[in-house]
Amino acid sequence: MEKIILIKYGELTTKKANRNLFVNKIYENIKESLANYDVKIIKNRVRMFISVKDEQIEEVIDIIKNIFGIHSIVIAYKVNTNIDLIKNSVLEIAKNTCFSTFKVETDRADKSFPINSIEFSKEIGGLILKNISNKKVDVHHPEYLLKIEIRNDYTYIYSKEIKALGGYPLGVAGKGLLMLSGGIDSPVAGYMAMKRGIKIECIYFESPPHTSVAAKNKVKELVSILNKYQPSICLHIINFTELQEAIYKNIDPSYMITIMRRMMYRISEKVLKQRKCLVLINGESVGQVASQTLTSMQVINNVTNLPVIRPVACLDKLEIIDIAKKIGTYETSILPYEDCCTIFLPKHPVINPNLEKAIEYENTFDYQSLIEKAIDNKETVIIDKNYKKIDI
Repeated sequence: MEKIILIKYGELTTKKANRNLFVNKIYENIKESLANYDVKIIKNRVRMFISVKDEQIEEVIDIIKNIFGIHSIVIAYKVNTNIDLIKNSVLEIAKNTCFSTFKVETDRADKSFPINSIEFSKEIGGLILKNISNKKVDVHHPEYLLKIEIRNDYTYIYSKEIKALGGYPLGVAGKGLLMLSGGIDSPVAGYMAMKRGIKIECIYFESPPHTSVAAKNKVKELVSILNKYQPSICLHIINFTELQEAIYKNIDPSYMITIMRRMMYRISEKVLKQRKCLVLINGESVGQVASQTLTSMQVINNVTNLPVIRPVACLDKLEIIDIAKKIGTYETSILPYEDCCTIFLPKHPVINPNLEKAIEYENTFDYQSLIEKAIDNKETVIIDKNYKKIDI
């Protein structure tokens, strides 16, 4: 009787012809995440099985429970599909488990097995009652739910399921560029995009000396936290100082945020194309600030024809905070370091900007050359799952 890790796919079971594509991507992501472990991984269309040393099982589960595309994980006992062997194994497992009430559920995936699921569950239940004292069957609220999956070559016996992240395997949908600030919303947006199978790169706008090194390091730390879900993330750091100062000098204060965001979108689009990403991702939430009214979004978004994904657009702030706490970014996000969006903040930013007026303001200075200069001088680092920051 061998102890293994059994993985259930969940949402991927809705896939038909493309299911193998999704399963293979999960397999690749698990293999990458477990590169430092001596493991054997076997996959099929409905399950994945990982063999590893018993003393490393918990460590491995802590890693793979953060891999998208996995619905749940169980520690299972693997035995040959033989009636007597299954019964003997169940008794051995049950005798070493503390419970008063129990229920047996059998999944007979191998239809050549001579006993149907309901009858076999009854047989196993009777076997436990006969051989282990002081046990009772409770089909509604059992302390111990014993599950038996009967498959062609092997049968898997287990009880507790560990809930994983679900969603689609990272990378199956392609790559997106996340506009990452130091706030609460954008890391959550990145996490939610990853959950739908989008591998991310990040772009961050700094404005030294108006923004500090601490603010940049805060963003790097946020990326490090997201490494839990994507082992290696490319971060592009844009020096936005000259552009932002030009905006401050030339633009009506009420339109500064609008123009600044339009410049960020233009730069992001160029970096996106350089890096062969498919979509922009950001943490905009409808109505949260002046630049996130529907009118503002329309005027700002006008500079690009690219699709822009806003995963938190229709969540309220408390919902976003709950997710940030769950994924571990919240405490870092609330560190009090200013970013580009908070410096030079006007008292009364326009909430319903006019597109023609925005274009008129932009034409008062040579923003194109400043954009090209900012992109040419961008700093790019790879932040990996071991929290190493490597300049490239």
